[in-house]
Amino acid sequence: MPYRFTFDLSKVPRFFFTEIATVSYQKGMHKSLLDRLQSLIIKFRIEEATGLNINDAIVLLQDFIDVQAVNMIERSKFLQTKKRALFLPHCSRKYLDSRCRASFNADIPSYTCAHCSEECLVNQSSQLAATKGYDVYIVPGGSCIPKILKNTKYEGVVGVACGEEIKMFGPFLNSIGLAGQAIPLIKNGCANTVFNMETLVNAL
Repeated sequence: MPYRFTFDLSKVPRFFFTEIATVSYQKGMHKSLLDRLQSLIIKFRIEEATGLNINDAIVLLQDFIDVQAVNMIERSKFLQTKKRALFLPHCSRKYLDSRCRASFNADIPSYTCAHCSEECLVNQSSQLAATKGYDVYIVPGGSCIPKILKNTKYEGVVGVACGEEIKMFGPFLNSIGLAGQAIPLIKNGCANTVFNMETLVNAL
């Protein structure tokens, strides 16, 4: 969890993310991005909904916007790819104890979903991605991804992670020539993290 703060945007209106996408699209034209971010924070009561102070909220929104901007830039290239993989964070599983029947293969390294809970985001996402021809990896951390990509040749990847981690990982994808799409977590932490399924569906 790279951020030094925790956040939960899962109860923030869906329209908030539309606004983020709009700001992302207009980012190059805005001279007062900081003012726009502050207005979004006030408009959607981000401080009240998340408990974040204004500075942390700005950092979070800036990362969301950076991720959206890169997604837009990479989208055309990504759509031309055929062999793709989806990387999901294991912390988004509904259960992190014995109630989750996912098996872990240290050689890959990745969990394999056992589809034991219909409410589990990882279960829903892995089944959706499989129907679209993606290989799915449920990873315990971002450090596992380079090993997987080294051993298997993909053309495109979709990854779910916190915004800061996505930004840190972007240069690696560029260095190996992979087109990527990223889905930022809307609730972080060490367990029960959340991402928006509609955003993932659109990315896939």
